[in-house]
Amino acid sequence: MKLYSDFHGPRAVQVVGDLLALGLIVASVWAAVVVHGLVTEFAALGRRLEEAGTGFRGSMSDIGSTLAGVPLIGSGIAEPFDGASAAGATLESVGRGQQDVVGWIAVVAAIGIAALPVAAVLLLWVAPRVVRAVRAQRTTAVLARPGGADLLALRALTDRNPLDVLTADADAAGGWRRGDPETIRALAALEARAVGVRLSGAPSATIRPAGSSRT
Repeated sequence: MKLYSDFHGPRAVQVVGDLLALGLIVASVWAAVVVHGLVTEFAALGRRLEEAGTGFRGSMSDIGSTLAGVPLIGSGIAEPFDGASAAGATLESVGRGQQDVVGWIAVVAAIGIAALPVAAVLLLWVAPRVVRAVRAQRTTAVLARPGGADLLALRALTDRNPLDVLTADADAAGGWRRGDPETIRALAALEARAVGVRLSGAPSATIRPAGSSRT
């Protein structure tokens, strides 16, 4: 593909636009990483809850197991500690759940922050650039074929702004019908320029009065 225009002005715009697009993508990814890190810090509370629940459950379970071995009254004494151990397990589960929620929020936030700017760059800048590059490559291929300039001249007559066509040649339609080489070349250059392709030796885009002499 022909990524950059042959003309200085449009090429400068394309280069600057590409750099800005790349910078926006890099900044978006960096911001997503930062936000993900900031959000995941809230998972520390969940980790503390889980650790506290695990420790409490283990302690109560150990005490309950020890007291359960007391003859005659062991089972009755151990029952409250078994209940406390279950409460510790609940606290442990709550801590894990909080970490899962925070992790999910962190991922969604990071994806949202990175995806929206990247999608905008792809749709509003990269896609049009690719389309234009493909058109430029096809135009170059057409110019390399016999009769390619004639085809581009016809396309200029039908697709380009009429004022631009008349600027290229005040008698553009008549010159094209007569097969005038200068008219065809001027129109082909106009069409090629629209996609950033310079027609070698193309005449300058100055108004040529109808009926002017051609050499």
